[in-house]
Amino acid sequence: MAGSSLVTTAAELIDAVRTEGAEIEVGGELSGMPMLTLARGVRLRGGTLRFGAKGLRLTSDNELDGVTVLTADDEPAILNDTSVADLGTLSLRSVRTTGQVLLVAADAVRAGHVQVEGLHIDRADVRGRVDRPPAIGVETLQGAFTLWNRHADPDVAISAEVLDVSAGSAASPVRGSGVFVGGAVRVSTLRTGEVHTDGCIPHGTPDLISGGVAVGGGAIVQEVVNRGPVTTNGQNDMALDNLGEVASWTAMAPLTSRGPSGIGFVNFGSIDRLDVQAPIRTYGSGARGFNFYDGRLRHASFASIATEGDGAIGVQVSRPLPVLEIAGDLTTAGGEGRSLVKGVQVVLKAIALSVKAGGEVGAIAVGGQVCTTGDDVISVEIEGAVGRLDVSGGIVATGARSDAVHARGEIPGLDGLEVSAASGRAIVRAP
Repeated sequence: MAGSSLVTTAAELIDAVRTEGAEIEVGGELSGMPMLTLARGVRLRGGTLRFGAKGLRLTSDNELDGVTVLTADDEPAILNDTSVADLGTLSLRSVRTTGQVLLVAADAVRAGHVQVEGLHIDRADVRGRVDRPPAIGVETLQGAFTLWNRHADPDVAISAEVLDVSAGSAASPVRGSGVFVGGAVRVSTLRTGEVHTDGCIPHGTPDLISGGVAVGGGAIVQEVVNRGPVTTNGQNDMALDNLGEVASWTAMAPLTSRGPSGIGFVNFGSIDRLDVQAPIRTYGSGARGFNFYDGRLRHASFASIATEGDGAIGVQVSRPLPVLEIAGDLTTAGGEGRSLVKGVQVVLKAIALSVKAGGEVGAIAVGGQVCTTGDDVISVEIEGAVGRLDVSGGIVATGARSDAVHARGEIPGLDGLEVSAASGRAIVRAP
């Protein structure tokens, strides 16, 4: 590489990274190094770096290109020096790690831009991190990739473009959250590949969650795109979780939650347009498909949603939502069970579609069937307001003592639908 120095030993690398503006090419695999702090403007390319504890610490205007950084799973492979006032641009391109990538604005850091173009985190374990982003009544485990502005000062300016981040594998999910962006950061695009996580949160824990891909409070994101599947495997693990402000969120591959009290997609923040183009599937007691508990959402569309487990609601809406579309089926298989809601374990029934008091949906359109198979449940429960209900495949309750529809007031479109209950009531109307 023209203008760069080639290093082939740990001693050479330790010396080279101290020079500001140095361009360094790493030959082969180097090990036996302490944590390395890159001086301002250092660019590091190629090679494999193996550390016993922390890995590379970035300062300002650093670039990593084609570098593999290996640490213990519970160590940060890449982090930043928080005594630096301005990060400049920190660039990660075609980087692979074992261990967390942790970029934070804290202490002296008051400005900077993060540019990621291709990052895969093979393994990471962030369960032991003391500092955890706050959510609604709970804390969130940090992500294998974490970009977090911890300052409350609105004058701190952190921006980012994060492209093609993936974490874990089906055989080895990361321990904790997968991808987390939060605090007052402005992100043009957050684009993820395949993400596999297991928060390993103890059963029944009411105040701790994790997310496959999570946008935390304070973050402003123009576009989120999940190109790869997102799968979570543990208690209180959310596949996709939003507390920030997102203009457009598109999921192009399946979302799967395999643990109790997990959720396919949960929104507490603001989203203009949500488009989930592949199935949402959840498995486990209280593991729900889509929850809109708080915040703002203008238009939500889904390919299909299916839950299996007691207390596992398909869709629950508690806020105004102009448009809700499901192209295929909305189904649940379960009865009554416990689930985590806003930091409290509560008892829920596996209702397919629930519009709570305070929920107001302008139009609901389901291209397939709305169906429950559990006992003593309701397929569609409307306590709020619905401007128009259209279910092409009809509403069905097949379980014992299960009703198809409970509705308050008039629901335009309901009387024209096929509605049936095998051993319960088809429609129950309340004033």
